[in-house]
Amino acid sequence: MDRIPEPELMDEAPQARAYAEADFSLTDQAFTERFHQLVPEPGPRIVDLGCGPGNVSFRIAAACPHAEVVGIDGAAAMLAIAAERQWAAGVAAERLRFLQLDLADGALTSPPLAGSFSAVVSNSVLHHLHDPQVFWAAVRRLGAPGALVVVRDLRRPATLQDLETIVAREAAEAPPILRRDYRASLHAAFTTEEVEDQLRRAGLTGWRVEPLEDRYLEVWGQLTASPAAGTTPPAAGR
Repeated sequence: MDRIPEPELMDEAPQARAYAEADFSLTDQAFTERFHQLVPEPGPRIVDLGCGPGNVSFRIAAACPHAEVVGIDGAAAMLAIAAERQWAAGVAAERLRFLQLDLADGALTSPPLAGSFSAVVSNSVLHHLHDPQVFWAAVRRLGAPGALVVVRDLRRPATLQDLETIVAREAAEAPPILRRDYRASLHAAFTTEEVEDQLRRAGLTGWRVEPLEDRYLEVWGQLTASPAAGTTPPAAGR
């Protein structure tokens, strides 16, 4: 099944509210636990790329009380909900911050953000990008040398029938707007082979890309110094 890109931002107010009110607690908790399994000592600064309404950001901030967590998203509607949740929870701004920035924003290339994060996480964002290299470039810009990176995303089904089976199973009780978006996201997702190729192009070598269940993939690795200008990065390994 060919990839069909979807809108990069979930910035309709009803769309953002429906997403925020949906119960993703099981998958969000599973991703947070996986992050801690892969990164038991995440260091002092963690960035959550494409944080949306903060589902994962809040969980990581609670589990890492000595770290600063910064959630970055381009959708104002999503971040408005994250801010509401932060106020209601009373989480101090110095422990958890949310920034509205596009992943190609110049602010990611300069202090205080560039090269300042000891760990980078991202949950279900890669498939939104029309050009996935924008995502991997942002990961490289934000992470400090040695930063550990954990990414989970949807994986595109092989056939339309497989896609509809997943939608029927996972979103049968969801509001129509969420079923619409879930179907579009599965169409827009990448395969493990496509992500491996993205990593090669980005010069992110030695990283793992693994399928997870029948609809996710998981990527993890460690940032090193950027390859010398003009060189061709070696292939990423499993």
